[in-house]
Amino acid sequence: MKSIISTFLLFMAGLCFSQNKTEIYVIGNIHDSVPNYHPKILFDILEKIKPDIILHEVDSEGMKEYESGADFNGNEIKASNLYVNKYPKTLRFPFDFEGRNQYRKDRGMVPTDNLAVKLTDSLYKAKALTSKETALYEDFTNTTKELMKTAGLSPENFNNAATDKISERRQNAQYSGLVKISDGRPEFAKRWVTKPDGKKISYRDGFKLMSGFWDLRNQTMARNIYKVAEKHPHQKIVVLTGFLHRYYLLKELKRINNGQYVIKEFYD
Repeated sequence: MKSIISTFLLFMAGLCFSQNKTEIYVIGNIHDSVPNYHPKILFDILEKIKPDIILHEVDSEGMKEYESGADFNGNEIKASNLYVNKYPKTLRFPFDFEGRNQYRKDRGMVPTDNLAVKLTDSLYKAKALTSKETALYEDFTNTTKELMKTAGLSPENFNNAATDKISERRQNAQYSGLVKISDGRPEFAKRWVTKPDGKKISYRDGFKLMSGFWDLRNQTMARNIYKVAEKHPHQKIVVLTGFLHRYYLLKELKRINNGQYVIKEFYD
């Protein structure tokens, strides 16, 4: 009998311990309102979770703008505002790479990233790519199309492990596969943009910088989420991010977790 009681007490202690852990929900979003995903749908998800903290994919300046009362159209801020109006004690914080937009502009990642992809597309349409380059570009476009179809479904469909794998494959196709094309072709070294400091940067170099920034940004965001979880233990934290970031954030959060938090899905 003592053995049964001891086992039961240990089970209950473990259950209480797990329930006291910080819960993190990484919700991948479509930023703009569409018929299958709009602020009311996201609000209902928040209502179900009842988070204590909501993290937004903006930096500190972006968070100030969000909280200024300006009329923003994005799904995340509209749903978040609805939730905070109903639950005013909810905390909200930014978690993005600080100064991300200016950082990319100053280093020439913007607009070289989009220009490099457009140049790749024009070379593809002109049938100027090699067979290997064609395969790399088609992998990028095909995975993009696959994700666009998924994005037309309910949010459970772009918030699961299967879609995370496709997102990872798509981002690798862009920031590894397309970089191989731009590295190997002279057209990308011969086209330039002028940075804010007046210096020039080639499509090739700018696109390669953007590839590295994808890793830096996501790793920084995951660390920022971790810091919030560390500062606010035993809370429910919802992370609102574009669904292409979800796989990376989940992977990083699992890697750096010291047992302080559990990661959950909103539909579990």
